[in-house]
Amino acid sequence: MPNNVNKAELVRFVEAVKKDPKEAQKQKVVEVAWNFHEGAPQVAADLKYAKGSRAVECELPVFTGGWGNSPDPIQYCLFGLASCFAVTLAATATGEGIPLTELRVKAENRMDLRKQVGLSTDPIIQNVAFTVTAKSPNGTAAVKRLVKLAEERCPGTECLTRSIPFRIDLAG
Repeated sequence: MPNNVNKAELVRFVEAVKKDPKEAQKQKVVEVAWNFHEGAPQVAADLKYAKGSRAVECELPVFTGGWGNSPDPIQYCLFGLASCFAVTLAATATGEGIPLTELRVKAENRMDLRKQVGLSTDPIIQNVAFTVTAKSPNGTAAVKRLVKLAEERCPGTECLTRSIPFRIDLAG
């Protein structure tokens, strides 16, 4: 499998979407639960995927009331963003027939947490940046093109760069 991407499934999906654009419409759902037991990770979720599920936990950073026993939500957010970009780039490379020999994405952000603790109305997230390390026998120009395509096609980068309708429903 080129670039560790299941190209047969990728091609099947693209062909299905060409026949029926509604095939491209997907929905993801994650539900987290707060843990009230002192000292335990504060948030848990069971993430379901095609062949199973995985339990994940997180909590506030220690400086804002966490216990230091698990990653914080922003780390998962950055992991999700970097992973989304990496899989988009790898799948794009595979679809374009471009082999990759290295792919790493570092995601980082700068935050001002005064708003979170009620001391400011300034924006919390000041910036998000990726550092992409990618290599291909096809050369630097091919890699730059793939990075640009991944930036345009990545759902994670779209979440950061486009205003998306958002709502909160209070259950029960």
